[in-house]
Amino acid sequence: MSIGVQGEQAWGRGRLLAVLAGGLAAVLTVLVGLGFAVYFLLRPGPNGDTRQPDPDAFATQQRGQQHREQVAAAPMMQVPADAALPTGPAAVPGPAIAIPAATTVGPAEVPTGFPHTPEGAVGQLAAIEQAVLQGMSIRQTGAVHRRWALPGGTGVAGWPLTRNVQAFLGAAGMGDRLDPTSTVVVTPKAALVKGTDGPDWVTACVLVQVRATVDRESRMGYGYCEAMAWRGRRWMIAPGAPAAPAPSTWPGSDISKKAGWRTWTTPGEGA
Repeated sequence: MSIGVQGEQAWGRGRLLAVLAGGLAAVLTVLVGLGFAVYFLLRPGPNGDTRQPDPDAFATQQRGQQHREQVAAAPMMQVPADAALPTGPAAVPGPAIAIPAATTVGPAEVPTGFPHTPEGAVGQLAAIEQAVLQGMSIRQTGAVHRRWALPGGTGVAGWPLTRNVQAFLGAAGMGDRLDPTSTVVVTPKAALVKGTDGPDWVTACVLVQVRATVDRESRMGYGYCEAMAWRGRRWMIAPGAPAAPAPSTWPGSDISKKAGWRTWTTPGEGA
């Protein structure tokens, strides 16, 4: 996943002030202004772009690095900024995906113990994302990246989650960590497996609901993808170029369903 590692996709102070001055609704400025949905504001797509993951991307046999880069970089559905805001559920619920739970705590206090399956890769990515965004600490973000990102990928300074933390803390006028009077709660609500290449490589995508309280509470959906590789009995962030941005939609909404997100469940739930 990437919400953009290129410079023009980072949420700078000038861009933030311009958006705030534009009079957007408070719920949008609090969260988008704090950096969670940068990419779909700065990367407007053509109307009607509803591209979905390519079914051919699901490979049971290893095809190699070129195929992996194509899978990770394949564009996903682009959505308007307000698609991330709270709205009513779809009249007909979309399909579900069962994601296993963590069984232990790993390096940098990140939950782990997920199985060697595509769904396990999704679960591990969500755990990494939760640890970084709920912690909202520059030091913790660096520790998570060091222990969970394999060499050869995006460095910590260009990591999308690092940029989210920097943007949040900067826009909220905090230092290098979350103010104790403020909170960020990140809850996985949907997911999808964008593609695989053999048993040890997956591009996993997670849609979370973000609830931030800085003076007041605001909520939004945030989509995030990463290529994941199985190393040393755990899933880690794979080397290579970052994945294309995922659509940020409100979980369970019509547009979320259209974007291909599957409702997050646990194994056996609803059985």
